[in-house]
Amino acid sequence: MYFSHRGPRGHELPVVTQDGETFDLTPLTPRIDGAFLAADGVARTRKALADGILPRIDLPEDARTGAPIAAPGKIVCIGLNYRDHADETNAPYPAEPVVFMKAADTLSGPHDDVPIPRGSTKTDWEVELAVVIGREARYLDTDAEAAAVIAGYALSHDVSEREFQLERGGQWDKGKNCEGFNPLGPWFVPADEIEDVQNLSLRLWVNGELKQDGSTANQIFPVLHVVRYLSQFMVLRPGDVINTGTPAGVALGANDFAYLRDGDVVELEIAGLGRARQRFVNA
Repeated sequence: MYFSHRGPRGHELPVVTQDGETFDLTPLTPRIDGAFLAADGVARTRKALADGILPRIDLPEDARTGAPIAAPGKIVCIGLNYRDHADETNAPYPAEPVVFMKAADTLSGPHDDVPIPRGSTKTDWEVELAVVIGREARYLDTDAEAAAVIAGYALSHDVSEREFQLERGGQWDKGKNCEGFNPLGPWFVPADEIEDVQNLSLRLWVNGELKQDGSTANQIFPVLHVVRYLSQFMVLRPGDVINTGTPAGVALGANDFAYLRDGDVVELEIAGLGRARQRFVNA
């Protein structure tokens, strides 16, 4: 079972897909968001499917897919969380998670075009596993408590402009919060349907060339550690999204510094969480 939004930007329909059939979620919620998750939306959806009360719908093959989570309160990101990525950028392994934020309005659909910012020369790619929070969390003590607040997972693209990030003032926000810099989806998958979150393959291609080929097994700080850690510093709320870092293979770590240009196509996937495709276009 997986959840998504389908339709034109601003008019997306919440849907759930199970066993190859897609069902309208509007009898339960106008959108897949924090309020839906906090109200046991996943369990209510399973019951509604079992009871046959959700109408089946047929969507056109070319129907747009929006980000599967609507209006998150915040997007929290973890930097340098894969050993091979730290190695390729000649960075020491962090003693604690490196934390930065993305604005919620950076979210875009998994197949939407991504604008390359004006003046950009170093727009970079980063395939990431996204955690979706389902319950309010403060000061979590154990991994079991962390697992209990995770609603599910999604494929995320943490697009970055490296000059803006690293050379324009000494902090990361400018390079992480450009328009459209966080495509998410295509799906949100409930946590209990992912067998082992620390054994997921992540891959990314640029113009058909494989650039990233990693596994969450290579994370420095595992998912549950990240959630527990963040809860010591901020309140995690239903609908919040956590990007958990990227494996090796980004342009920043390459010798040729082959950053994205107008017309480049990036494809990315995580096992069990679907595949996305974005074309990069000059703003």
